[in-house]
Amino acid sequence: METFTNKENLAYEKAIRRVKELKSFYGNLTSYCLVIPFLAVLNLITAPEQLWFYWPMLGWGIGLAAHGINTFGIGKNWEEKKIRELMEEERRNTKTL
Repeated sequence: METFTNKENLAYEKAIRRVKELKSFYGNLTSYCLVIPFLAVLNLITAPEQLWFYWPMLGWGIGLAAHGINTFGIGKNWEEKKIRELMEEERRNTKTL
C-alpha cells in the first residue's frame, strides 16, 4: 500500500481541483458550441426577419469568457501567492504559541 506525504497529498488535491476546473470549462465550451448554432438555425428557419439568437450567444459568451479567464488566466498567480502567504502566516502563528 502506497502512503503519501502531506506535501504529496496537497499536490494531489490541487491537481484534482485543477482537473475539475478544466472539465467544467470544457463542458461549458462544448455546450456553447452545440447550443448556439442550433439556436441560430432555429431562429433563421422560424423567424428570419427577427433575429434573437445573438442575445443568448452574447450573454452565454460573456459568461464563457469569464469562466475561461478564471480557469486559465487572470488571478491564478495571485491566488497561489495568497495561499502561500496565508500558509506562512499560519505557520508563524503556530510557532509563537
